[in-house]
Amino acid sequence: MKISVISRIDDPKALRYAEELVRALGSQGIRAGFDPDTAEALPEGKVPLLEPDEADVVAVIGGDGTILRTIQRLKPQVPLVGINWGEVGFLADLEQDTAFTFLSGLTTKPPVESRMRLEFCLEGESLGQCLNEAVIVTSRPAKMLRFAISIDGALTERFRADGLIMSTPTGSTAYAMSAGGPIVDPKIEGFLLVPLAPYLLSSRPHFISSERKLEIGLESAKPAHLVLDGQESIDLGSACTLQVRRSSRPALLVDVGSNFFGKVEKKLRKL
Repeated sequence: MKISVISRIDDPKALRYAEELVRALGSQGIRAGFDPDTAEALPEGKVPLLEPDEADVVAVIGGDGTILRTIQRLKPQVPLVGINWGEVGFLADLEQDTAFTFLSGLTTKPPVESRMRLEFCLEGESLGQCLNEAVIVTSRPAKMLRFAISIDGALTERFRADGLIMSTPTGSTAYAMSAGGPIVDPKIEGFLLVPLAPYLLSSRPHFISSERKLEIGLESAKPAHLVLDGQESIDLGSACTLQVRRSSRPALLVDVGSNFFGKVEKKLRKL
């Protein structure tokens, strides 16, 4: 069994925990090591390295941002499990006091839950992918954008708003929820569209089957950005049309046996 440990590097306590975890796993005969960024942040010494793409499982110590950043960097995707070291940590299924017991009991082929990601294309070229959401926002604060939504080639809606969230079901409990979108079971695959501060009351969230052809037209002369999982910002310029599709490379999350709706109750209703 090979486990690559990735830690947030801005917290010395998280790094110390990562060292203790790797040492404890090694004592159980598990090959455990750090990715290069985590290893570089650790005190000088003999630090075991294990690239994520060489591992059976990637264990990420951090909050949702650290997990999303890791998934963005994984090529190809590797089964990943999060150890909560953030505030909510909705994507982190393990706590610090239970992580060692769970990881030491894993096999080389752990139970995995596939999570849909979105891919965005412009003029046939891929701009990137996301697990939670992508957001189109203006680069000029307090300015509205004009959007045109087309489904299967038919124009379905035009509206003005401060921006537009395009979320997966996994991301429905993140920014999309804060903007008034519904909570969606992550076992369902579809595109969730949530306008940000729309000008008209009739502009409501839409949930669209991932089997459909979805295009987002940006009709404003104002410059805009596409932000992927809060990690990467891409300059879209002004008028353009984005193609949104289900990625052929879903994220792979290790199934720890937690109930999604129980997690909603615990992490989002009782904070």
